[in-house]
Amino acid sequence: MIYNEKKVEMLRQRYPEGTRICLDSMDNDPRPIPPGTKGIVQFVDDAGTLHCKFDNGRMLGVIPDVDQFHKIDQEQAQNDTQTEENIECEEITETEDLEENEEMNMSM
Repeated sequence: MIYNEKKVEMLRQRYPEGTRICLDSMDNDPRPIPPGTKGIVQFVDDAGTLHCKFDNGRMLGVIPDVDQFHKIDQEQAQNDTQTEENIECEEITETEDLEENEEMNMSM
């Protein structure tokens, strides 16, 4: 689907680089990104495709009016990041606790 210049410019303003999105569905791709996957817009090309890097490591173009997605507001994106950081901190703490327990068991 090719958009006119005004539509492409509107998409670039609505989804600038760094905008967080969440994919709701992608039906026309042979290897679709799973629903609920979040990503970051890297750029909008001249055809109006949002090229994104998704949190699962994949990079793929999202086509407005074909793929279903929604923009994640800044506050929600920050909360998601803080939650991910907290989970990472908990995982590190759990790993450190396991290592300490192993060291204590070895020294006994």
